[in-house]
Amino acid sequence: MATIEMEMAAPAASATLAGQSGSFFGEGDGHAVLMLHGLSSSPLELRYLARYLQSEGFTVYAPVIEGYSAASAELPMERWVEGAVREFDALAARYERVSICGLSIGGALALRLIHERPSAQALVLLSLTLAYDGWAIPWYRFLLNWAYFTPLRHRYRYREAEPFGVRNEALRKKIARAMQRNDFSEVGPSTISLPALHQALRLSRAARKEIAAVQNDTLVIHAIDDETSSPRNPRFVIDHIGANFLRTVWLDDSYHMITSDNEREIVARETAQFLRESELARGTKDTPGQPVMSKALARRLRQLAAVGRKKN
Repeated sequence: MATIEMEMAAPAASATLAGQSGSFFGEGDGHAVLMLHGLSSSPLELRYLARYLQSEGFTVYAPVIEGYSAASAELPMERWVEGAVREFDALAARYERVSICGLSIGGALALRLIHERPSAQALVLLSLTLAYDGWAIPWYRFLLNWAYFTPLRHRYRYREAEPFGVRNEALRKKIARAMQRNDFSEVGPSTISLPALHQALRLSRAARKEIAAVQNDTLVIHAIDDETSSPRNPRFVIDHIGANFLRTVWLDDSYHMITSDNEREIVARETAQFLRESELARGTKDTPGQPVMSKALARRLRQLAAVGRKKN
């Protein structure tokens, strides 16, 4: 399998791709995928998916975005969007096609970015978070945005707790140990500041308003047991997005961090397949919209069809 080098120096034609600590860049064909990680986190969350996509021939780039990524000074969400736009434009200057993939709040950032750059080939939304409404979210989470306007703004940090977004118990233990050592793990930080959460809420509100205008090919992958972002998040997109080519995949053995959890291979395979199909669809006129169907529903329909054949 091809590998992705950390901090790989990109060709001079795109200086913004180089020299960003923690970013992933892997050269492939003329279809580039801009990969946006979750809030206050790092491209590590997308490492497996990026490696898989590169092995399938795609060019991949998971950048560090100033003010959004971990270990950078916090900035308003408008600056996050500006940073994402710059990264998109750098790829678009070099590659024939550029698709956008966002994980968690990175999905909201992807929606906002594609509104600014509708020329994108396709959109991939993984564990999309427009609201923190999963089953593991504490009841007081909604109060944190109010706390932003109090002196707590600079003192309080929301602390992540088990299950840390993963259903896999062995991985969960590994993450817990990593967070105890250095406040960070491959699935994100152990704490998130109130300013970051406030800006994420502003970003999500903006993304919601613009969904109907998105006409790009769209793939939505979400775990039905997501403890951070309930299925209401992707369903809002499914019900309102303007895309004609829309595919939805529901997972039943993962939590929020689907790029690291039990079904990460499915996520990677479905993403690669969808992006290639999008290339074909873009080259075909009057391509009919693909019905939105979960894996579970498709399996149930096949079972019913099999029963019908037996009866006949």
